[in-house]
Amino acid sequence: MANIGKSMRIFFADGSPAGLRQVEVGNWSGLALACPRTRFSELVDWPESQRPGVYFLLEKASGEEGNQVYIGESENILKRLASHDRDREFWNEVIIFTSKDENLTKSHIKYLEARLIELTQSAARYTLENGNNATKSCLPRADRSDMEGYIDFIQLVLGSLGHKLLEPISKISVETKNDVDSVSQYELSFEVNKLTATGRMVDDGFLLLKGSLVVEKSSQSMPGKVRHIKQTWIENGTLKSEGNGYLLTQDKLLSSSSYAASFVAGSSRSGPQSWKTSAGENLKDLEARLLGQS
Repeated sequence: MANIGKSMRIFFADGSPAGLRQVEVGNWSGLALACPRTRFSELVDWPESQRPGVYFLLEKASGEEGNQVYIGESENILKRLASHDRDREFWNEVIIFTSKDENLTKSHIKYLEARLIELTQSAARYTLENGNNATKSCLPRADRSDMEGYIDFIQLVLGSLGHKLLEPISKISVETKNDVDSVSQYELSFEVNKLTATGRMVDDGFLLLKGSLVVEKSSQSMPGKVRHIKQTWIENGTLKSEGNGYLLTQDKLLSSSSYAASFVAGSSRSGPQSWKTSAGENLKDLEARLLGQS
């Protein structure tokens, strides 16, 4: 999606930010309904939920690892969701995408489902609960272009609702105004036990870069959440044994610089004091200096 401003309208059906919400974006023919599982029955009163469209069954964001999603399509979403309410345990929120003008056909939603599954797999942020890849319907060139544009809006809405499952970690941008010095422009490094890791601050947290080396042993002071992430990445091959440590095989996102420093060192560490620029300035001083320029 082009880097131009977008306006979004969120209607809170009962005035609660955690309740049922309708989301619309300027100049978009689609709309979204976000609903917690506990309020699922309220969708009966929303005819939009009974139109053709795609939907996401989501485990609400709870950290860097473990979030799950199931992506589906139906010509009557509410009817399909009723079966998922019985058969699938993990989800606690559903987000529905349909059309205000009711012009989405079965072929359109089959195409959307297949593309959304592809993008979720590529982004590798959530665990996809779909058993098999969906079959992408064959659409005319103009319709394919329309659906790709529709996906851009889906990504925007999902991200605004706290689910960035379609945004590849490897493509996190570091875009700033030309005349503004930003902390995200600096590549940072952290050396411990003769092992060096690199990363940078991004909007989502701290991006630990591929090729970073991580201390093998973990002490009791290492935060439990970080220890769990480390074990998960060892088991799935994201971390591979390398000499007296582990090698990170792909860019990975952690929620803060301190979590990233603790992950690298295997013990509790302060991120702002551990991560340094190539000039030797630590993150804490860098942020203070940049704040003084604003």
